[in-house]
Amino acid sequence: MIDQSVDTQQKTISIQMGPSHPAMHGCVRLDCELDGEEIVATDVTIGYLHRAFEKMAERNTYNKVIPYTDRLNYVSPLINNVGYVMAVEKLLGVEVPPRCQYIRVIVSEISRVCDHLTCLGAGAMELAAFTVFLYAIEARDMLWEMIEYICGARLTTTYTRVGGLTHDLPPEFENQMRQFFPKIRELVKDIRWLLEKNRIFTDRLRGIGIVSSETLISYGVTGPVARAAGIKYDVRKTHPYLVYDQLEFDVPIGEHGDNLDRFLVRVEEIEQSLRIVEQAFAKLPDGAVSIDDPRIFLPAKEKVYNTIEGMVHHFKLIIDGPKTPPGEVYFPVEGANGELGFYIVSDGAGKPYRCRVRAPCFPALSALPEMIRGHMIADVIATFGMLNIILGELDR
Repeated sequence: MIDQSVDTQQKTISIQMGPSHPAMHGCVRLDCELDGEEIVATDVTIGYLHRAFEKMAERNTYNKVIPYTDRLNYVSPLINNVGYVMAVEKLLGVEVPPRCQYIRVIVSEISRVCDHLTCLGAGAMELAAFTVFLYAIEARDMLWEMIEYICGARLTTTYTRVGGLTHDLPPEFENQMRQFFPKIRELVKDIRWLLEKNRIFTDRLRGIGIVSSETLISYGVTGPVARAAGIKYDVRKTHPYLVYDQLEFDVPIGEHGDNLDRFLVRVEEIEQSLRIVEQAFAKLPDGAVSIDDPRIFLPAKEKVYNTIEGMVHHFKLIIDGPKTPPGEVYFPVEGANGELGFYIVSDGAGKPYRCRVRAPCFPALSALPEMIRGHMIADVIATFGMLNIILGELDR
């Protein structure tokens, strides 16, 4: 929907992009004030997709919240699953077995690659590079097949539990993943070959959307957008969790902070994530994928159906939830778009008293008016695409 009005005093035009617009990646509205084709000012309106995630979390036991986390950043839901349960585990003071930690790293990095491929493919398609979109989706579909192999779903994964995972990796999972790695790397290479020396594409991105690192920090922007501006902040390095401190990987950093650097940072992060997964497979230990505590972790179905103890523990965890000590915690993980944090307040019950999400998309979108001021209206499409705004996470 586009609305136009002319201010006869200032000789500017107001253009409304959204909330229903193909380049807005969902329902968000930009009210742009234009001087000809140049953007003078922008006002961002969100909230069209608000689903009350945080309030729903406060009305359900801890494990029942996990399916809701799938719907935050629905392009990389496994990272949401991992981040949320680790916040609850921090509140409980428990640590999951080593095999579970490695598997959580593996599925998180697979999810990160899926997210970056979606961003690169959709962002390129919106600039008319449709072939690149097909290459990116082909690579992403290989990984979604493997995610479906793990948990039976491509998007609504719900793979984690407080205290572990629903189940171990399926047989032959590692071998199938390793067969896909060369194909994914080849497709990413084709994407770079098609775009990095394409004059039209690079001219649409180079020098566009630049803001200083100080401005990004003041807005709280993290992730690839911040790293493209030279801010070397990655939760996996700065505040290591799981087994990231036992794995070798680099944090790609840009020089100019423009849309082209954001594109290149995400491309390089795909390779680093694949590198992490390969190392995690090589070091993957044997053992359990959950803690052995019936007060916290849901018992296996055979125990529920065949033992009175299993049935009672299952009933108590489903109805009342695991009892957490009173207090508050904040736990961040490195989401595909930056620091994804869960803040939980407990009053001792089996569900959160308060739950808040630090969504990385929100600061990035808040800084959008700074990025596009002084640029052309067509540059909004390129900049919004390289921010990779996911509305489910943004509006929550």
